[in-house]
Amino acid sequence: MRRRTRHRRALLPAFAVTALLLAAGCSSPAPHAAPSATGQGQDVRATDGPTGDTGHSLTVAAAPAATATATAGTSGTGRRAHKTTLTVSSYDSRTRRAVISKAPARKGTSQSPATPSPTSSPTSSAAPQKTAVGDVIASAPAPGAPHGLLAKVTKVIGESDRGTEVQTEPAALNALLGDDTAKGTVPVDPSSFTVDKLLPDVKVSWSKTGDVHVGPKGGTVPLGSLRLDVGAKVQTAEGAPASASASVSGFVQVAPQVDFSYGGTGTDAAPGSAYLGVSGDWTSGWSVKGRAAATTDAPLRIPFAKLHADPVLQVGPVPVVVNLDLTCYFQISADGHVTVDVEQSLKGDFKAGGTFGVGKGWTPVSSSDMKSTPVRASLTTAGSVKAALGAEATVGLYGTVGVSADLAPYLRGEASGTVTASSDKPEVKAEGTWGVYGGVDLSGTLRIQLSIFGTPVLQRSVPLGSLHREWKLAGGSLSS
Repeated sequence: MRRRTRHRRALLPAFAVTALLLAAGCSSPAPHAAPSATGQGQDVRATDGPTGDTGHSLTVAAAPAATATATAGTSGTGRRAHKTTLTVSSYDSRTRRAVISKAPARKGTSQSPATPSPTSSPTSSAAPQKTAVGDVIASAPAPGAPHGLLAKVTKVIGESDRGTEVQTEPAALNALLGDDTAKGTVPVDPSSFTVDKLLPDVKVSWSKTGDVHVGPKGGTVPLGSLRLDVGAKVQTAEGAPASASASVSGFVQVAPQVDFSYGGTGTDAAPGSAYLGVSGDWTSGWSVKGRAAATTDAPLRIPFAKLHADPVLQVGPVPVVVNLDLTCYFQISADGHVTVDVEQSLKGDFKAGGTFGVGKGWTPVSSSDMKSTPVRASLTTAGSVKAALGAEATVGLYGTVGVSADLAPYLRGEASGTVTASSDKPEVKAEGTWGVYGGVDLSGTLRIQLSIFGTPVLQRSVPLGSLHREWKLAGGSLSS
């Protein structure tokens, strides 16, 4: 399936309400990159194998273009996960019925099953190409299952010219991975993201290996990185002079990675350990100018782009589909008094996820190391303003959200002192001090759906905790 970047246009009447921004859009196609392997997963069939095999250490890597599906038999049958030439040709998420068919031979290959993985039994290459009750199926994105499919066959309904129709129910990864272990970090191809533009002036750039780059900054973006540039007007404080018109502009550049690990069977058939998270390098630069209108309640959050990708990890013979969503946004709060002219650049990395251990259950993981450089900073009159240019990320497996994280690098400016004015003189005098600060907030939540690893179900969502760091960028005396 070829991924396409969609551009959503929106009118911006002085940043009225974020919901209006989201509702006012319309989409139009834009150039995008090479097609993904969506829908090309080959379903695996279970075969008999030895029951006393010890676990293996499986390689974790980006899945190849023709991603094979994996299946295994029910617990205790000794059937281990392996590849076949079957494919999920359709799936109905409402009825949970799937059609399993034999994949057409690719040019230059035969219809025989793929070479068995290290976890396959010696006879798995001779597996009959049928689907049986008890098989656990793992598939890359397929028709009707755009986020991949992980399911157990509960009934074989019948055969047709389309293939074998089966009834399924949700399954867990430990049914496929068993005693094996796996650990790895896989970069997400920037060209695989679909991008919905929520503001008019959003520009997308990325670059990848093979000297492939897209967008106005594509030639300068590091390999594997995705960059979004944006600029917009902000509602100006009432009574502010025309020269204090407010605006925000900047860019976010991120190279996301998916972190995955599985620690083999522990107690009660649950994994001994597991981890799922998102990490990566982060670069941004932005500026805030003018006198923004006062925000009396919560800070005004303005999403400007939504991104989605479904990278497929090849964990031994098993395709593990990771669902990654990013929402990039501006957030601004102000008291309507201070006029700012602030610009900064920021660079660092971040990590957010959830880790499972026997006896501890699911616990959060979050870290961020950011460093910033002030390019320009000044404030006039007493007051405060805070602006963030951040991203909210969710990462899950096979269409279920497991971890959500909100990374919000910010600029904060405040001035304190005495402001005096006289009715017979137009000028305003201010004396005091001002300061500009950089900082980063990282927060998030673990969700119940991480039980897809085969771990005990979370009874409630678990906060990642709040990571907060702040540092001074510039300061001085206030006088006018």
